[in-house]
Amino acid sequence: MTGQADEHERTMAFCEIALGQIKALRQAATPRNYEIWYSYATGYLPSLNQQINETLQKGGGLSETDLEQIYETYLSPTRLTERIDKVGNQVMGEIEQVMAMIDAAAGSANSYTESLADMTEKLGNSKDREGLRTIVESLVQTAKEMEVSNQKLEERLNASKQEIDQLQENLEVVRTESLTDPLTQLANRKFFDTTIAQAIEDARTKNEPLSLLMTDIDHFKNFNDSFGHLTGDQVLRLVAMSVKQNVKGQDTAARYGGEEFAIVLPNTVLRSAITVADHIRRAVMTKELMKRSTGEHLGRVTISVGVATWRKNDTVQSLIERTDTCLYAAKRHGRNRVMCETDPEVAANVAAQVA
Repeated sequence: MTGQADEHERTMAFCEIALGQIKALRQAATPRNYEIWYSYATGYLPSLNQQINETLQKGGGLSETDLEQIYETYLSPTRLTERIDKVGNQVMGEIEQVMAMIDAAAGSANSYTESLADMTEKLGNSKDREGLRTIVESLVQTAKEMEVSNQKLEERLNASKQEIDQLQENLEVVRTESLTDPLTQLANRKFFDTTIAQAIEDARTKNEPLSLLMTDIDHFKNFNDSFGHLTGDQVLRLVAMSVKQNVKGQDTAARYGGEEFAIVLPNTVLRSAITVADHIRRAVMTKELMKRSTGEHLGRVTISVGVATWRKNDTVQSLIERTDTCLYAAKRHGRNRVMCETDPEVAANVAAQVA
């Protein structure tokens, strides 16, 4: 319940900021405008915030056209689909051109074969040297034409291969963007949801251990309230960097939501997962935060971490809930600590969840 209360308080703060901006700029309180300003308040999309700030600085407000353009660029659910469709259409167009070239080459080859057959017949019927010379010259010319045609086809096929390789890279970039949190460059919630489900399935099939970490930045709201969202973004990136440096191989680190991160640790027992969690906690604690604009030292950031391991009857939801229980126990017992489901302070609550 404590976790739900914290989440309620945090999201209501974002809500108030969004509505405050709509009121201040006297904009229509439409779902689209609310989504733009809610995203602005969270700071999840730094490029959106930057464009809004630059537009406000230039013109003092945001026109309907500005709002529409911002929404279509950063938030429209069709944006990534359209980009994927565009690249897909380009690939299909390139393939159609290649097929047309191959058809043309096949036609040239047939013509060449017919020409050779015709020349062979003429050779058999030729009675003088002049006639033979004419036939041979014609054969040589036909062969040269075929060579030029093949060379052009080879060049065009190579160019098409490079173009298709580039288009495949573009598709991979779009796919990566769709699964990556833009602020922290960790996996996003969509990727986490897919990964944890697959990890549980693998653990069940292979009878291997699986652990989950949930981390939350201590007093994050205070950073936002005291120093602004840009500093809050800096805190998120700092924690994300520490998380990324302490996971490897098949582990997956993701931004679960807001200031909360999740790390999936396949084939990892509880004791090892606790070690990973404490390494991350210590790595965050050693970094001192500085406000870039002024050089002011803002102190150190700490995180709380909850750790749980998969049980045979676990679903995705039950494993997350048990890990979350450990996380909020860590917060209740002083923050800046790691707590797991076997700790006495947590065990009773975990037993109640499992029962």
